[in-house]
Amino acid sequence: MCGICGEISFDGPADPAAVQAMVGCLRARGPDGEGLFGSGRVVFGHRRLKIIDLSEAGQQPMVDPGLGLAIVFNGCIYNFRALRAELEAKGYVFFSTSDTEVVLKAYHAWGPACVERFYGMFAFAVLERDSGRVVLARDRLGVKPLYYSAVKGRFRFASSLPALLAAGDVDTAIDPAALHHYMSWHAGVPAPLTILKGVRKLAPATILTLEKDGTRHEKTYWTVTIGPREADRGMTEADWRDAVLETLGTAVERRQVADVPTGVLLSGGLDSSLLVALLARNGQTGLKTFSVGFDAVNGVEGDEFKYSDIIARTFETDHTKVAVDGSRTLEALPAAIAAMAEPQMSHDAVAFLLLSQEVAKHVTVIQSGQGADEVFGGYHWYPKLMGSTNPVSDYARAYFDRDHDEMREALAPDLVNGDYSTAYLEAFFADSKSASAIDKTLQLDQQIMMVDDPVKRVDNMTMACGLEARVPFLDHDLVELAARIPADLKVRDGGKYILKEAARAVVPAEVIDRKKGYFPVPALKHIRGPFLDFVRDVLDRPEARARGIFNRAYVDHLLADPDGTLTPKGNSKLWQVALLESWLQTHGV
Repeated sequence: MCGICGEISFDGPADPAAVQAMVGCLRARGPDGEGLFGSGRVVFGHRRLKIIDLSEAGQQPMVDPGLGLAIVFNGCIYNFRALRAELEAKGYVFFSTSDTEVVLKAYHAWGPACVERFYGMFAFAVLERDSGRVVLARDRLGVKPLYYSAVKGRFRFASSLPALLAAGDVDTAIDPAALHHYMSWHAGVPAPLTILKGVRKLAPATILTLEKDGTRHEKTYWTVTIGPREADRGMTEADWRDAVLETLGTAVERRQVADVPTGVLLSGGLDSSLLVALLARNGQTGLKTFSVGFDAVNGVEGDEFKYSDIIARTFETDHTKVAVDGSRTLEALPAAIAAMAEPQMSHDAVAFLLLSQEVAKHVTVIQSGQGADEVFGGYHWYPKLMGSTNPVSDYARAYFDRDHDEMREALAPDLVNGDYSTAYLEAFFADSKSASAIDKTLQLDQQIMMVDDPVKRVDNMTMACGLEARVPFLDHDLVELAARIPADLKVRDGGKYILKEAARAVVPAEVIDRKKGYFPVPALKHIRGPFLDFVRDVLDRPEARARGIFNRAYVDHLLADPDGTLTPKGNSKLWQVALLESWLQTHGV
C-alpha cells in the first residue's frame, strides 16, 4: 500500500520537480520511504508503506533493466505467491519477495492482460523502456484510486487529487456536471469526472495506454451483469447460503497475507462481525479488533459498542474501543477534510480518521466490511425498486439529495446548465445489461456510487494514517457470485437476507437480527454549537463569497434551519454545502 505519481512528457523531458512535489503530498500514504525514477520523458514517484517484503529489495519505483520495465504500484495482490510460482516455472528470476515484482514480471509475461489474473486491489503504472509506452491500470472495483491531469504535451497521474494540485498547472474551475452529481449523489462523482475541470480519474477495471506520441486509449477489462442465470435454476436458497459463506471465507483468508500485524474494524454490524467470525473459523486467535463511538446528539445514538462487545467476547478478540467526545470530533475535522482526495460529505469520514489514528498504533493492515450493502442489497431504498416500472424516477426519488428544481435554488446560475444527474442515470440504466430495475440499481451502486463514497472514504482516511484497509466483500469472486443471486434473496426482510442466513452458521443471532445501524457521527447530522460556528465561518469567508458556487439565499436558509434541511437519506444539506467549500479552501483552490 503506497502513494504513486508520475509525469509523462510528449515534447521534451519530464519535470522531476513537479513529481517530487507530488511525492511530498503523498507522504502520509507511504511513511516508510520514498523514491524517484527518471528516464528522460518519464518520471515516476513513490511513497512506500511496508506491508509485504519489508526489505529494501521491495523499494519503488522498481526497475528491471533486463526486462526493460519500470513500475510504481499501489495496493496488494493477494495471490502473488501463486503467480510468482507460475512465473518462476516460466523461467523468471526474482530479486525480492514483494508483490510489486510479481506485477512487473506478470506484465512482461502476459502484457496488460495480466490484471485479469490478479486477486487484489491495485493502481499502477508501467513504463516500457523500448517502446516508450506507459500503461496504467486500476482494480476491478476501484478500491485503489488513480487521478490524472492532461494538458498539451504532458500527462500526470497520482494517487490523490491534491497531489496533482501540488504539481501545479491544473485548471481548477468547477466542473458543472461534477457539481451537479456532488449535490445529487451524496457527494459521489462518477469517473472520469472530478469536481475540478482539470483533473480526471481512471474508472475501475480500466487499462489506460499512453503511446510515445501522446495517443491514449482505454480498455475495460472486467464487467459484471447482475441478475439470475439460466445455469443457476437448480440452486436452492440453502445452496446460495452455503456458496456465500464459503466464498466470503476465502476472500477473508486471502486478505490476511502480510508481513506485518493485521486486524479488523469492528462496527458491531453484521458485515464486520461476519469477518471476525470467519477469521476465527479459519483458526485466527488473538485477533485485534477496533470500534469507535461518539456522543449522542438530539437523541441519535453515537456508538454501537453493545454489539461490538458481543462479537469481541464471543470470539475472544483483543478488542479496543475508541470513545470520541464532541471536542475531538471538531478538532479532527480539518485533518479529515485535508485527507480527502475529493470532497466527501459522509459524516463518518471523520470517524474513520479518528479510528484509523488509533488503529495505526497497533496494526498496519485492517479488514473492513465496506461494500456488503451494495453487493448484497442492504439499503432501505432497494425494496422500492423491486418491480419498479419507472426505475429512473423511483431511484432518483429515493436516493438523490435534492431534485433539479432545488438545484436551481442552490447553485449559481452559470453552474446549472443541465440536469446532469438524471441524464446520467437514464443513460446508465439504458446501457445496463441487467434486466430488472432492482438489478440495474444494484449494478449502478456497485459500479459507481460505492466506489466514490464508502470505498474512497475508507481508503483516504486509513491511508492518511499509514494504515492499509482491505475489503473482502469486494473480492471479485464474491461480487460475481452475488450478482447471480436472485434479487429477492438479497433485498428480502429489510435487506441482505441471504448474507444474514449465511451468517447464522457463525455469528450470534442478536447481532444478525438487530436493527440496521450506520457509522454515526451525530454532530455532523444535527449541526449546532461549535459545529455550526465552524460551518458558518467556512461559508462566510471572503473566498467562499467570491467563489459564489452557492446562492447566498440558499446558504442562509440552511444556516437558519440546519435540522430541518436534511436529504432524503437523512443527511445534512448544510454539511454537504459547507464541506465542499471547506475542501476547496483547504486545498487552496
